[in-house]
Amino acid sequence: MGAIVSSNAYVGPTEGPSWPMLLFVATAAAVVTVLLVVLALTGQDVAGPTLSAVLVCWLFIPYVAAGLIAWKRRPDSSFGRLMVITGFLTAISFLVWSSNPALFSIGNAIQFLPPALYLHLFLAFPSGELRSRGDRWLVGAAYGAIGLTLLRMIFGEGDSRNLVAWFDEPEVVAVLRTLQRVTASGLLVLGAIRLFLRRRHVGKPLRPAIAYLEDTFPLVLLMLAWLYLVQVLGWEEWLPITRWATFAVIGVTAVVFLIALLQARLSRAHVGELLVGLGVNPGPAELQEAVARALRDQSATLAYWLPEFDSYADVDGHQLELEDESGRATTPISRDGVPVAVLLHDAALLDEPRLLASVAVATGMTIQNAQLQVELKARLQELRGSRVRILEAEQAERRRLERDLHDGAQQRLIALSMKLGELEDRLDGQTELRDRIEEARQELTASLADLRDLAHGIHPAAVSDHGLAVALESLATRAPIPVQVIGAPIERLPEHVELAAFFIVSEALTNVARHARASSVLVELEKTTEFLIVEVHDDGVGGAAADAGTGLRGLADRVEALGGRLRVWSPAGDGTRIRAEMPCG
Repeated sequence: MGAIVSSNAYVGPTEGPSWPMLLFVATAAAVVTVLLVVLALTGQDVAGPTLSAVLVCWLFIPYVAAGLIAWKRRPDSSFGRLMVITGFLTAISFLVWSSNPALFSIGNAIQFLPPALYLHLFLAFPSGELRSRGDRWLVGAAYGAIGLTLLRMIFGEGDSRNLVAWFDEPEVVAVLRTLQRVTASGLLVLGAIRLFLRRRHVGKPLRPAIAYLEDTFPLVLLMLAWLYLVQVLGWEEWLPITRWATFAVIGVTAVVFLIALLQARLSRAHVGELLVGLGVNPGPAELQEAVARALRDQSATLAYWLPEFDSYADVDGHQLELEDESGRATTPISRDGVPVAVLLHDAALLDEPRLLASVAVATGMTIQNAQLQVELKARLQELRGSRVRILEAEQAERRRLERDLHDGAQQRLIALSMKLGELEDRLDGQTELRDRIEEARQELTASLADLRDLAHGIHPAAVSDHGLAVALESLATRAPIPVQVIGAPIERLPEHVELAAFFIVSEALTNVARHARASSVLVELEKTTEFLIVEVHDDGVGGAAADAGTGLRGLADRVEALGGRLRVWSPAGDGTRIRAEMPCG
């Protein structure tokens, strides 16, 4: 979709047309409407005068009306003014029905201007400005093709009403007419393709009326192109229905635009009601849901600025990088002139700056409580992060100690045991001394075993080297009572999760051996999409407690540091069940 787009804060309306100006344009439109009706009913070469009068007004009135409303409500966009100009120039092109030579010549000279205007208008939606060099080239070529009309008139097109007919060359006129129609048709098709590709790139608009409006744009261009091709191919029987259908769709486009303006107006009217209904202190999730509903953009999110952390955070207090929100637009939100948040939303909403401004202002008025809650959540997230970092540091230190014991003290004890063995082999006939050395070797072997157990308790290397399943089977084998392990995952999980699961089972088995007087233990593991669930259940005497010095409190802290939960059920006489749920995503 592209990089993130930032919308400027809307500080007030751009100077729009004055009421006298609007009244003047509306009066002129009324006069032109009357003239068009008279011209259609009394003019020359008019097929179906009544229907022609209706369709000509259908082409003129909706464009001028929609343009005036858009100009007044969105003066920052030149699209409304462009619609008004399109409506009036289209009306002027119907002067070809006039019997007056001057009026006929003017209308005939701009016969190809309306299609170029529609191409310009649709490519410039909604800002009124052409967005790319390709758009400007295409529209410029369309306006340039109008010059062929003047050449046709110079070479004698039309009747005696043509004031600029210098020659009488019907063959040249026919060639120029075909060339102009084919050129216009090709440019209109290219315009429709560009609109279609733009729609695919930007995505479907959020408001249905805008979606329908953008669907009619390429349809109008394609129908105009087809109208010219019908004329080039000489399919006279198709010409009337094609012309009237094209005129009808052109007028529908302006009506749909009027509906889109009304829809945006109603949306702005409901923004205040929507947010006032939240009360004075909405929570983060509640406020974000209301904003998304007001914008009709379910992807809309609020990013709160937290000066203490020098970063943005989402409604759950998680740090948020705006640069990662590719393809979305941002609208700043302020409270008492101080930036407090950013609204992330669909870039299509940039076409409705006043709606965004209304939502931003209303949100800024009710955001204080939500911002405080997000700040509290961010602190909790930081606390959890600190616990995780402490846990990771502890694991790293355990790993270092285990490695030092294995590579240092254990290796020296093994070397000492080997030297004592060599010395024992040399003491032939010295039975008493050999016995003492053998006793020393046995003590050394026992110490070495204790040291290995200590190193294994500090950091179970089997987990890191072979995985949780192998480490638990080894743990069960060494247990003094029968232990059954079920469901241990074969695939590797994050090391901190595997270590936590191992320590839970190890501590539970130690407690069983010391306190439970159990005859068997069942260890069950389940790997879900998000969690690793570990359960240890014995058939002992029960009575264990997480805060009674059994080591379970430390396990609970470890699990909670990972964002999980540990629970203990230990009714007297009915064994003990420990259940830990740890996120493993």
